[in-house]
Amino acid sequence: MMRPMQQSDSLVNALGHGMADKRIDILRQIGQGGSISQAARAVGVSYKAAWQALDTLTNLAGAKLVERVVGGVGGGGARLTAAGEQLLAAADAVRQARASTLAQFDQGGVDQAAARLLVRTSMRNQWPCVVQGMQARGQIVRVHLRGAGDAAAGLALTALITRESAELLGLHPGMPVQALCKATAVRVLAPAKVQALNDSNHWPGRVRRVSRGALGDEVAAELDAGVQMVGFAAPASGLRARARVLLSLEESAVVLAV
Repeated sequence: MMRPMQQSDSLVNALGHGMADKRIDILRQIGQGGSISQAARAVGVSYKAAWQALDTLTNLAGAKLVERVVGGVGGGGARLTAAGEQLLAAADAVRQARASTLAQFDQGGVDQAAARLLVRTSMRNQWPCVVQGMQARGQIVRVHLRGAGDAAAGLALTALITRESAELLGLHPGMPVQALCKATAVRVLAPAKVQALNDSNHWPGRVRRVSRGALGDEVAAELDAGVQMVGFAAPASGLRARARVLLSLEESAVVLAV
């Protein structure tokens, strides 16, 4: 179970990725309307995309941001937790401060260059981490990571990057980084079908949602490590909500950002 946000670092993690796209807007709409589906329509995304936005923000914030409301005239809905309200207040403050700062550099395109620093990415799996150790072998560096904060502390993963990338990023033990990977790079397997996994990145978890597809079943899962992850199982996998699964990710598919 995730704990309420207690440190400003959690806000920084979430806002660093929320200000550049629609995730904060979805959270705001849930606070106003009390409905995830309504928030998705208001922001112009699918219901599934709205859920993924909440999963990502929850990972980055290290706290539960939305809770379900059961019953009532409308049959239930959703509402923001105290952590969700706190994140929205911080988002408004950041937006105002950023607008004020960029207003001072409204000539020569400097404000546009600064705005481009807020990069959006198609990678749906994102986790704040801390570098635990590094092993260099020739031109390749193996980076061992641990999830940052109470909510992700159980997550351990490894990334393979080039020596040049490690140098340019200035990686060192104890350094906070962002780990990212594409959903299509994550394999979701039923435990009974697992024989042997050569990669060190594999985690047990439980299915939350499944979307069937001809090329593969998209699976949103909650890892035993305490974070959310999206991956793909084989077509017609038969997986259902609450089923136990194992998620696997090649070390070379992990991207690091600072």
